[in-house]
Amino acid sequence: MSNQQTRRVVVTGTGVISSIGIGVDNFWSAIKQHECGITDAKTYNTEDLQIKIAGEVKDFDPKEEGLPKQFLMADRYSQFAGIAAREAVKQSGMTMPLSPEDGMRAAAIIGSGVGGINTLEDSYRGLFELKKRATHPLTLLKTIGSSAPAHVSIEYGIKGPCFGVVSACSTATHSIGLVYNMIKSGMVDFGLGGAAEASLAWGTTRAWQGMRVLSPVGLYPFSKHRNGTVLAEGAGILMLEEYEHAVERGANILAEIKGFGMTADAADMVNPDIDGTAGAMELALKDADLSPSDIDYINAHGTATVVNDINETRSIKRVFGNRAKDTPISSTKSMHGHALGAGGGIEAIACLKAMEDNYLPATIGFDEPGDECDLDYIPNEGRSTEVNYTMSNSFAFGGLNAVLVFGPSPS
Repeated sequence: MSNQQTRRVVVTGTGVISSIGIGVDNFWSAIKQHECGITDAKTYNTEDLQIKIAGEVKDFDPKEEGLPKQFLMADRYSQFAGIAAREAVKQSGMTMPLSPEDGMRAAAIIGSGVGGINTLEDSYRGLFELKKRATHPLTLLKTIGSSAPAHVSIEYGIKGPCFGVVSACSTATHSIGLVYNMIKSGMVDFGLGGAAEASLAWGTTRAWQGMRVLSPVGLYPFSKHRNGTVLAEGAGILMLEEYEHAVERGANILAEIKGFGMTADAADMVNPDIDGTAGAMELALKDADLSPSDIDYINAHGTATVVNDINETRSIKRVFGNRAKDTPISSTKSMHGHALGAGGGIEAIACLKAMEDNYLPATIGFDEPGDECDLDYIPNEGRSTEVNYTMSNSFAFGGLNAVLVFGPSPS
């Protein structure tokens, strides 16, 4: 095994569940066909809501997905994590469950912005509206934000670092970045990183409505007619490995994580700050030892709120300088919606598939550029072109920023 100064981190497995497909192949096929998963919400009552659309996972039945019994008793968000983790493990070719010795050298960092909020909402409704005398005995375990990584660790025998990260819409990217740093430092040799979210519910939508950041019609990043974001659900999880560990077991290496950067605006809970977002991109590039001219594609945070899209555009211009106008950018949220804490994991997989297929996803629903949104957002149609290095941006409420840079497998 290499020493910690030269340890490199690669991706050997990916797993996704989203409003446009369960499984990476289905997800990527929908991306290339410019499909939109944002539809009228079906899983909760929208009769008295102003916002009636969402990016729901379609035709989801945990029993039909073949999840183990422990996941069948869990919250929907943990079930999503179980499905995505299973796919990532299978693609990695790693033998699971792990031996006790190998389990101590593995991590499961799987976060969620809000955890089992559907369980919590159902429980409160039972107590306060239906006047039930007690909640389901597993309510606490289903609700807590660390239940997803705990379930995954039990399933695969992961005995090393195991916990959930909470950083709103940057959760998955922070989680992947933490596993990357754990491997790089020598703490572990491999691990699952990402996030899951299943927060689509009546109460959650009412809360978001109160902030006036949701669109009643669709998610149109960087477009002149954008008028807010659209909530979605899903999960995106990566299997990360130390390079030599992957080589020794003959794993198929998908890509290398070249760099990771994270910052906090320390300015405002809602309005983003250019210093924080630009700083995270700069740190990721520095960690990767790359220049802006090396980046072939940016998967933008691109939430389609007026303030966020302008701030992200300004940040890219600051970091990329003259290169900004020549760097293709898109927001795949235009297709799968804003999966909150899980968004960065789903979008990281979009970056990896872009590199594998030499194809850049589109920003669909783009009519004409919004004010100050004057970069190349790959409007409406994806592109076939050589893709070697990609960047994935996640910028959350509270000014919590995280950025990943991916590159080709080490030779």
